[in-house]
Amino acid sequence: MSDNLNIRILKEKLFLICIGILTIATVFPLFHIMYSIIANGLPVLIKGGWSFLTGTLAPPGDGLGGIGPAIVGTFILTALASLIGLPVAVLTGIYAAEYPNSLIGRATRTLLMIMMEFPTILVGLFVMNLVVLPMGSYSAIAGALSLAIIMMPYVAVYTDEALKSIPPKYREGAFALGLTRAKVVFKVLIGLARKGIMTGVLIGIAKVAGETAPLLFTAGGASRVYFDGLNRPIGAIPLLIYNLVQQPYTNYHEIAWGASLLLMIIFLGLFLPIRLSLKEVKL
Repeated sequence: MSDNLNIRILKEKLFLICIGILTIATVFPLFHIMYSIIANGLPVLIKGGWSFLTGTLAPPGDGLGGIGPAIVGTFILTALASLIGLPVAVLTGIYAAEYPNSLIGRATRTLLMIMMEFPTILVGLFVMNLVVLPMGSYSAIAGALSLAIIMMPYVAVYTDEALKSIPPKYREGAFALGLTRAKVVFKVLIGLARKGIMTGVLIGIAKVAGETAPLLFTAGGASRVYFDGLNRPIGAIPLLIYNLVQQPYTNYHEIAWGASLLLMIIFLGLFLPIRLSLKEVKL
């Protein structure tokens, strides 16, 4: 009996050790990436100082300059994409959750899952044919539209899943009080599902803030000119990094590391405070 007990204890310990090793193997690449970005990017930010955040790109082989246009462009593109994509995405998720057995509801859910795995570079090509070619130039609105299309499935799927996770008794109680379907959804269910919905919103924003491929065909990447209109080319930090790492100049590689660290800081600065401030609703 004691032998069997010892064998079970040994198996349990081996299982826990395996789980620990696999967990470390899973998170190690993430921490290694963060360490590499900080180790290479922090000296650049210290060296460049405030001018690195406000200036424009230096000539090849001549100092750092700054990435001000790319920073402003990233915030503008993300904000425009959110204005375009979030309302549509949330309403789509609500429809998929409210009418799960309808033909349109099932088709919507299937399409959303496909869009989540769809190559983003093809979205850029689609928007290029839809907006860039008719306009005759790259533009901020084209870049924002491509990012909005990429953002929408993430937000919609999280909204759908968050609403479906609410126990039926809350919906039934709201209907018993005489509320209409619209009031039940927007006054009761949305409040209960707000943490899941906001998680989807944050993931969608984080996804598009770091996108490069669709901007290659839509935004244009103005690295030395600040934003001057929705119909004009616009810069973005991911697009700037992509262009700089292909250059043979040491100073451009330094700028790319500094821009990478700044992009990570922007992402963590947006994601963590909002995510941690959301209180889970106990159902």
